[in-house]
Amino acid sequence: MSDSEKIVSLKQARKKTKEVKNDETSKQSELVYCSFCGRPNTQVAKMVQGPGVNICSECTMIAVQYLILEDKLPSGEAQKILDIFWSKIK
Repeated sequence: MSDSEKIVSLKQARKKTKEVKNDETSKQSELVYCSFCGRPNTQVAKMVQGPGVNICSECTMIAVQYLILEDKLPSGEAQKILDIFWSKIK
């Protein structure tokens, strides 16, 4: 998987198809950094880009885990998903 395939941009959903293709071509060699942990897209599994902010898959899962555990213990299904994610990252 190339580094450009690891970046998902939410802002591109608003652009026209032609503009998206040109934008993707120009971003293939661009480093994108997680706004939370500071790691570049070359060091993480996936990166989600939003308007002025980026978050890597690891920070996303930390946030999800925090939100689930903040209210109560996770359900069995939620815990399975968390366990699978963290076992694959190691």
